[in-house]
Amino acid sequence: MPDVPLLKPREVVKAFKKLGWDVARQKGSHIILTKDGHIATLSIPDHAEVARGTLRALIARAGLTIDEFLAALGR
Repeated sequence: MPDVPLLKPREVVKAFKKLGWDVARQKGSHIILTKDGHIATLSIPDHAEVARGTLRALIARAGLTIDEFLAALGR
């Protein structure tokens, strides 16, 4: 299993946008993403970095593999 990198929230949002997710709103320190056809929403913390465990959970909640997410990042 590939390592999950430490990323800034804007990098995470950019990768999810490439995968079809849209920013629905930002409430406080969290960016909320939605995608048509998905019941789940993604809540990305707008902190200095997104923790590895949090990012791994977001990737799983989006129904993606780590490799698919890293490909969207261009890594």
